[in-house]
Amino acid sequence: MTQPALYRTDLKGLKLVNRGKVRDIYDLGEHLLIVATDRISAFDVIMPNPIPGKGVVLTKLSEFWFRQMADIVGNHLVTTDVEKFPEACGPHRDVLKGRSMLVRKAKPLPVECIVRGYITGSAWKDYTSGKPVSGIRLPAGLKESSKLPEPIFTPSTKAPEGEHDLPISIEEMARIVGKELTDRIIALSLAIYKRADEIANSVGIIIADTKMEFGLAGDELILIDEVLTPDSSRFWPRDDYAEGRGQKSYDKQFLRDYLLSLKWDQRPPAPQLPPDIIEKTHQKYEEALHRFTKTP
Repeated sequence: MTQPALYRTDLKGLKLVNRGKVRDIYDLGEHLLIVATDRISAFDVIMPNPIPGKGVVLTKLSEFWFRQMADIVGNHLVTTDVEKFPEACGPHRDVLKGRSMLVRKAKPLPVECIVRGYITGSAWKDYTSGKPVSGIRLPAGLKESSKLPEPIFTPSTKAPEGEHDLPISIEEMARIVGKELTDRIIALSLAIYKRADEIANSVGIIIADTKMEFGLAGDELILIDEVLTPDSSRFWPRDDYAEGRGQKSYDKQFLRDYLLSLKWDQRPPAPQLPPDIIEKTHQKYEEALHRFTKTP
């Protein structure tokens, strides 16, 4: 790793309005400045060690995918070019370059929008326990990592830092944000997944599932935060895929698997990460960026 890690920012002269699990957000008046740090979370807990260069990967991939989806739904991205940022950002150009986005302001909707094309993770855990997945009864006979007959939309709550997101049904989501908005979000989420799946197939990647966030910019429903990154998605190499087992991945599942091997209760404080786990996680993120952004 040649790039030093950035764990947090404190940009003098700029108004910090939120420090999330990964992103530091500054209010620039008309726009927001979103800085993707190298923090990484797992099980909704921030790890004490950063993954160097991770924020750059997240920013470049989100920019790539926002462009790919622009004809399906608008998004909050204005520019990632620091030379076009407001003058107040000038003193921080070196920190911001490659890992920050100038974005439109929007009111985030209080739900996580998850599309699953394959059964894995918490959905597989619910399925093997005989439970519906976000209220959806899946067909019998599925194996771990099976492709679903059709992609499904499985929303969840947005939990405060340190707490776990909880799955909810589509009906519960409709009670939170309204039925009309829920229907629009489901249609858009499935269209985004379908487009992304086609692109991923062309570069030898399976998108098992992905999480999106939407917001309202005035009356306009737009895609916000990040989209189709290794933080928000499960990316599997197609040439190694097989039903009935866990998969190799280009995302933070590798980190989750390591943490599951420890005696840790998935509550803060998180354990220190060994150098080899940090390095391998870094490599997986870089591989995802390389594969997608080399798409013809």
